[in-house]
Amino acid sequence: MNKREAEEQSSLPTCPNPACSGPRVVRNGSHRGRQRYLCRTCKTYFGATQGTPMYGLKTPAPEVAQALLVVMRRGSLRAAEEITGHKYETISVWLKRAAEHAEALTQVMACDLHVSQVEIDEFWSFVQKKRGLKGRPTKEHAGLASSKIERAASWLPVPPDRWART
Repeated sequence: MNKREAEEQSSLPTCPNPACSGPRVVRNGSHRGRQRYLCRTCKTYFGATQGTPMYGLKTPAPEVAQALLVVMRRGSLRAAEEITGHKYETISVWLKRAAEHAEALTQVMACDLHVSQVEIDEFWSFVQKKRGLKGRPTKEHAGLASSKIERAASWLPVPPDRWART
């Protein structure tokens, strides 16, 4: 394997099939402008966002991330609705999806967004209150997202200092 092939292989997502551990993932066309992949080991077709909170959403990832950051900073779905222009119900669905991938999102918020542990705890207590979750979301809620979200942290568009309270 030459240098180019090694770089390309490292940038490809991993197979979402839990029974497959094969590293033989290749790009396999696109559908509606989104890249599709094929695992040659188990013959599974998948998209880059499969297993993440962004899977199946038509809204661009930066808008979803911005809405979740507003909810985290302001503590209100109504405030996020006014600021982002998305419906309350839509933001609630995004929040529920985020809760399903809690462990991975917590790692991204702590490392990439430089959000304090207190803010993260406030955010998850807000999510828990709104969604009626029992206990803090655990690693089981992370699914396959942990590795994909860490790599896809570029969909979080707003630097953390922009939302700092003055």
